[in-house]
Amino acid sequence: MPRLLPHMLLLCLAGLALPAAEGLTRSQAEVAVAAITAERTGELKKERGPEVAAKELKLGDKSLRWLEKEFNLAPEGQRSLWISMHGGGGAPAAVNDQQWKNQIRLYAPAEGIVVAPRAPTNTWNLWHEGHIDPMFARLIDDFIAVRGVHPAKVYLLGYSAGGDGVWQLAPRMPDRFAAAAMMAGHTNGVNTLGVRNLPFAMFVGGADAAYNRNKVVAEKITEFGRLHQEDPEGYEHLGRVYEGLPHWMSLKDAEALPWMAKFTRQAWPKKVIWVQTGVPHHKFYWLQVPADSTKPGQKIVATVKGQAIALTGDVPKGTALRLSDTLLNLDEPVTVSVNGVQVFQGKVPRTEAVIRAALTERLDPQLCPTALLTL
Repeated sequence: MPRLLPHMLLLCLAGLALPAAEGLTRSQAEVAVAAITAERTGELKKERGPEVAAKELKLGDKSLRWLEKEFNLAPEGQRSLWISMHGGGGAPAAVNDQQWKNQIRLYAPAEGIVVAPRAPTNTWNLWHEGHIDPMFARLIDDFIAVRGVHPAKVYLLGYSAGGDGVWQLAPRMPDRFAAAAMMAGHTNGVNTLGVRNLPFAMFVGGADAAYNRNKVVAEKITEFGRLHQEDPEGYEHLGRVYEGLPHWMSLKDAEALPWMAKFTRQAWPKKVIWVQTGVPHHKFYWLQVPADSTKPGQKIVATVKGQAIALTGDVPKGTALRLSDTLLNLDEPVTVSVNGVQVFQGKVPRTEAVIRAALTERLDPQLCPTALLTL
């Protein structure tokens, strides 16, 4: 008799038949996700425990250190994580160190772990250089595996240059966060359409005229208001221009935290707007494109209505849909159109290989696809 892998043994113990050649049932997929998540969590606890204890992770030639504080922690597996990015930027290391050590003192959520990372560089764009995205992805996985953070309760905020980072990272990684808050940062012209499903707060002092921050943030607040009016299920936002206040807002912006805490991450939105900005990504919510097909400004709008998926925009060959029963019913046929032309109709099988690949890449059972359709 062949040796059963742990997750397949769980299927048997759960009274479920082993998967047929055509794919897993929904129940089998749910058990496989839970089993592989537990397996992967155990692996990461052992592998990543030392770097979490040291409060430092390294990728390539870059190092990300952090300070942290705990507030009224929820039970393990339900905790929130607040990533709080410091200001400074293009300045001597000592200036950025001072900003880093001050950042950990600024905000106190009702519950959770606040992490204030030290930017790996001292450049003006310290929070939106290309190494930040994979470092933050690893940091989040570390805290899910080792510290009991819930993947739907990760929040992003930053002040000044850290606010610049929020403007840039939120549209690139919205599926990582439950909400984001930008304090006294400049947009640097970024396209923010990609945060449709990410509640987004914006704060600036009315007298913070450097780089026209006050005017630009006020314009973005108006823009978000218009977008939300046009698309009431998207662009949830909070905007404040504190009249008379300079760059330092005397912590009035701390009102962001209780507002943010009301939200949990939308893992499977029925409508996704993906615009490539800054550092390209090849996965975004339940969409995936070949890594070599991304280009600046590339835009894809994807919607689900019943069992029909419609993609519009610059949809490259090899685009894939990472599907789940949370998004639609995989027991029924799925229809896919690209720019008005039907390109697929049929059932998409759930497979253990898709589940394992997703959880190996990213410890996020909530956003784990069970089926993959390449167009």
